[in-house]
Amino acid sequence: MSVPAHRVATVTLHLHTAERTDALADGLADLLVTPLPDPFAREVVVVPARGVERWLTQRLSHRLGVGDRGGDGVCAGVDFVSPHSLVAMLLDRDAEDPWGPDRLAWPLLEVIDGCLDEPGFEDLSRHLGHGDPADERSARRYAVARRLAGLLSSYAAQRPQLVRDWRAGDDSDGDGNPLAPDLRWQAELFRRLVERVEAPAPDLRHAATLERLEAGGDGLDLPGRLSLFGHTRLPVTEVELLRALGERREVHLWLPQPSPALWSALAPTAVVGPVARADDDSALLVAHPLLASLGRDSRELRRTLGDLATEQHASGHADPTTMLGWLQSDLRANRSPDASVLASRVRAETDLSVQVHACHGTARQVDVLREVLVGLLQDDPGLEPRDILVMCPDIETYAPLISAGFGLADVAHEDVGHPAHRLRVRLADRSPGATNPLLGVAAELVELAAGRMTATAVLDLAATEPVRARFGFTDDHLERMAHWVDQAAIRWGYDHDHRAAFGLDLDANTWLTGLQRVLLGAAMSGEGHRYVRGTLPLDDVGDGHLELVGSFVEMVDRLHTFVRSAGDATSVADWTAALGSAVHGLTASDADDAWRVAQFDRELARISAGVGDHETRLRHADVRALLRHRLRGRPTRSNFRTGTLTVCTMVPMRSVPHRVVCLVGLDDGVFPRLESVDGDDVLARRPLTGERDIRSEDRQLLLDAIGAATETLVITYAGRGEHTGDDKPPAVPLGELLDTLDRTSSEPVRDRLVVHHPLQPFDEANLTAGALVPAHRRPFSFDRTALSGARAARAPRPAVRSLVPGPLPAPEVVEEVSLSDLQDFFAHPVRSFLRHRLRVTTPYDVDETKDAVPITLDGLEKWQVGDRLVHDVLTGGDPQAAMVAEQLRGLLPPEDLGAAMLTDIVTRVRPLVEAAVPLRSGPARTLDVDIDLGDRRLTGTVGNVFGNNLVAVSYSSLGAKHRLAAWLDALALAAGHPDENWTAHTIGRWGRSGRRALISPMTDDDARTRLRSLVDVMERGQREPLPLPVKTSLAFAEEFAIGSHGHADPDTKAAAEWVTPRFNETGFPKEDGDQWHVRAWGEAAPYDVLAAPLLPDEQGEAPHRLGHYALRVWSPLLAHELVRGI
Repeated sequence: MSVPAHRVATVTLHLHTAERTDALADGLADLLVTPLPDPFAREVVVVPARGVERWLTQRLSHRLGVGDRGGDGVCAGVDFVSPHSLVAMLLDRDAEDPWGPDRLAWPLLEVIDGCLDEPGFEDLSRHLGHGDPADERSARRYAVARRLAGLLSSYAAQRPQLVRDWRAGDDSDGDGNPLAPDLRWQAELFRRLVERVEAPAPDLRHAATLERLEAGGDGLDLPGRLSLFGHTRLPVTEVELLRALGERREVHLWLPQPSPALWSALAPTAVVGPVARADDDSALLVAHPLLASLGRDSRELRRTLGDLATEQHASGHADPTTMLGWLQSDLRANRSPDASVLASRVRAETDLSVQVHACHGTARQVDVLREVLVGLLQDDPGLEPRDILVMCPDIETYAPLISAGFGLADVAHEDVGHPAHRLRVRLADRSPGATNPLLGVAAELVELAAGRMTATAVLDLAATEPVRARFGFTDDHLERMAHWVDQAAIRWGYDHDHRAAFGLDLDANTWLTGLQRVLLGAAMSGEGHRYVRGTLPLDDVGDGHLELVGSFVEMVDRLHTFVRSAGDATSVADWTAALGSAVHGLTASDADDAWRVAQFDRELARISAGVGDHETRLRHADVRALLRHRLRGRPTRSNFRTGTLTVCTMVPMRSVPHRVVCLVGLDDGVFPRLESVDGDDVLARRPLTGERDIRSEDRQLLLDAIGAATETLVITYAGRGEHTGDDKPPAVPLGELLDTLDRTSSEPVRDRLVVHHPLQPFDEANLTAGALVPAHRRPFSFDRTALSGARAARAPRPAVRSLVPGPLPAPEVVEEVSLSDLQDFFAHPVRSFLRHRLRVTTPYDVDETKDAVPITLDGLEKWQVGDRLVHDVLTGGDPQAAMVAEQLRGLLPPEDLGAAMLTDIVTRVRPLVEAAVPLRSGPARTLDVDIDLGDRRLTGTVGNVFGNNLVAVSYSSLGAKHRLAAWLDALALAAGHPDENWTAHTIGRWGRSGRRALISPMTDDDARTRLRSLVDVMERGQREPLPLPVKTSLAFAEEFAIGSHGHADPDTKAAAEWVTPRFNETGFPKEDGDQWHVRAWGEAAPYDVLAAPLLPDEQGEAPHRLGHYALRVWSPLLAHELVRGI
């Protein structure tokens, strides 16, 4: 049976309008001062947002109260409700409306699943990838059902005739037109949904409520008077309910309108009522351009309300004298000022009532915002943070930047930090996932369950605050865990079965195999390549880490339990049970944070309650979509008007007047929201006036914000690219505002209103009075750190020079020199000086966690494998066992790929081992040395001694540092054990084969002489960065020896080892790019830094300091060394 649209003959709604909500609030207060007949009845005020509720409560508290004073600061006896709550009361429905989008999605999902194979639903079936479980589109089920539920709810609220027609079997668009063929499946879907949902359809319930109200409204639990405050758009169904309610109650609508004049001019359209938006000609009645481009929502509200008598509430404005005042005056009057008016409006240079700041990206917008606000607070001592409102379209992007830029009082002192850090900031309407870490963990868990359980994802989860609290993880623990993950070659997937779901039949590099290595490493050593059932112990697990090993393994096991449960989950009950168990098992909160647990449990309960008895099968993607919807940002009353600086999105505080209103992030492409038209939205095909349009809503928000600013309007946007510096246009509505401001005063003002900020906060323009804003007699910036940076940038830049211009005083003479210290020094003289004399360190690069199963090895990884093989075989290990151990480590690519790569490395290892084995006959010895050098002693140990041979083998290419290290050991042996003729052999790679450096025997006197010279060089190297880079100095010494016969230029050869070429094809820098050399001599230091003139005490045949020390160190070695292939 069809139910005709209901009409109420007599309208008793009281409509109040004003261009400012404070005037409306005062009018509401005047109304509420008169008590209701029933002394126990409570007033009901319907507000559009929590922020408006908080402001209105505070505003009314100054007018309502007890006693003669009235305004005693208390607003009592008033219930503030949302429009949704009021409609629920009128429709006599509970909070969990079965036709609400969240609950409707579940029966709708069942209906969708049941009709995908039927004719007429081909488009929907194709969209959902029905029939192919591997089709990624099949993961859209819940998201599509929730979107369609939202559309159906929107149809019922905004165009109820459409659902009446559909329920009656008429496939129309609700406005007398047949439904488009590609949308007809929705009508049949709705009819099936009506049969499945037990509650009456929305149109039936709406019609029954209208009839009940017309009949007397028996049982209506509402006072005799109620008010609706602050709305700029009302669906037609709500207006019909208010009209019907107005027959039985005194109903007052308090609606802000930017232009009373335009409201009056729109009276003819109100008589006509809603029409198709394409036929709406109300814009022809608009004289002011911003009212035409930004005010469509308010114009269409006039049509929706119909021909209601309107009471205008004047705000009592004085004659404006500022740009903002003139703009608001023109908006109120709905006029474009004529020539005579424009001639009288000469903008003062000091007029900063409208400020537009073009910045480089988001971070600079926050920088500029805090400078503007601190400046306003300094210029006006009467201005308080509570008088300032900051709104931004994308709160989640700006929230961390604002938190870092404001409200850090502990870092702001008289002469340190930024003054803005002393401002308290309250971020409102952020998503629960951003404010409650447990909900954030829940979202991460769902993503993990849908993903591959990568090493990065698991370690990131371990680093979250609630998980750290549960398992006691410290920063050192997290670093140690990441090291174990890397050494155990854990990449992704818990075990073989988990991997199989992703089509990879491989055990290596899973969490199970890696953790087994960690656990076995806690029980036994990995020496000798002992392994248990294919598991090689991880060496780097000490006794002090046993508790951490247990906690780490327990965390991963609990995580895997959830992943497995999620894989088996088929219903919402399964999912909520698994998610609740996992979050409670993986996290901990102290008593002060008990609200986190309560909120998390409450959200899960709401999800379960919303499903009801429906047992719809859910997939991972469905749950992700569900959580995204549940965790979206929503405002709470307590976050607004707390006396602090409020930062929120554009909606909660719309139209609420503040002395300063700031709009941050009005970037092109961000504002208005780029929400594409939903192709399934019937209303969007041929919209009627009054129906919601996101972009029009955002434009109305900007218009509301302009009217809400009583003294200053501040707008920031990305005017230049933060990386390229390219100019970017403002958002289109902002551009329209600037165009309008050009036509608001006697001359264009855009160039003076828009401040183009430099990229860096330490740019001198920010710190020079009047440079950015001529009206300021002070610098724009208050940032003391930026000032220091600007001063440093202005100071003359000295030429690149050494870190230590001249030699330091000699350190205290030590009687005993360690051989290991001598080795360390000559391995890298500059590093030794900076570390040991100046106590300077350099930051180390943190290795990124690897998530991919290795399919190849880079140069360093190949070296590590080769070096281990060389060491293992030469220390008596079985070559075959060493190869098996490499395969069990998980660092090689899997199966044939790894086998081929290992074979290639073994072919390079073999010649090194074969060359070394004959020299390493007999037991390996480590000899102590204690050598008298005259004024001191050299002590230490020398290893790798076999008979009278010193044998050092490396998988590295035989280079300068290996040869020099062997020389020092050979000298120590010759001087410390002169009874034997020592020969030193250093073997390293050279191409696919190898090379050997052979140092012949020498006398102990010769060795002592060489050691005394080298110790002297080391002591000199503790006074300054010695010009003795290892490769460069060797190149000079070698070519100098050849050059004495007229064959080479040593400086040319040495410079080739020092200077990194401009076009460096190898990708590896030369020694001028070494971080220690850069620290000592600057970036890309020229060769002349090394080839400096000799000092007075540096004598010899060398032409400069590099040559002097190169010859002192290398010439004796070259005289005793023979380098040849193996």
